[in-house]
Amino acid sequence: MNDFLTFLVLTLFVVMSPGVDTALITKRTITDGRKIGYRMALGITSGSLVHTFAAAFGLSAILLQSAFAFEIVKYVGAIYLIYLGISSFIKRKNQNAHQEADAPLKRKSAFKQGLLSNVLNPKVAMFFITFLPQFVQSGTDVTIQLITMGVIYTFLSITWFFLFVFFINYLREWLMSEKVHNIMDKTTGLVLIGFGLKLALEKQHS
Repeated sequence: MNDFLTFLVLTLFVVMSPGVDTALITKRTITDGRKIGYRMALGITSGSLVHTFAAAFGLSAILLQSAFAFEIVKYVGAIYLIYLGISSFIKRKNQNAHQEADAPLKRKSAFKQGLLSNVLNPKVAMFFITFLPQFVQSGTDVTIQLITMGVIYTFLSITWFFLFVFFINYLREWLMSEKVHNIMDKTTGLVLIGFGLKLALEKQHS
């Protein structure tokens, strides 16, 4: 692609910009540690692959053309984000006593949370279906090009998120102090609720 460098630069800006993904990864890394943060990142980037293939094979276009389908996915995604935000305000009982027993569940739920938050966000589908085609070159297989760009986006995302988790983990001991942890947890919760409400109230652009 002649515009490949432009695509890389713009994609890096998109990947590194703070949003729902960053909020979720920050929360889980601070609360549960680096490995759980990595699993959350893997879940989110797996969702990007889902959107990549959906965009490549035209499924995302359905969300843009069908107001009903868009509204259904939008509200499901918004409700899930609000749920994650509200859960930040609910303290778990006996957290320390059950920490080891709940470890396998945490690992699974971190990946699942990341995957669902990404897949159920129609804004991500809209990004893939509107951003990637701008760099498609005529004369070659469009589907292959879209998949290739989606995979590159996913690779850049997982690289950035892993670096982000790595550095956040170094600050975890300080961030895990009761006062700081409560502030961060509630702030992240408000951010997630805010994104959920914004998603629910945002109208589809035709």
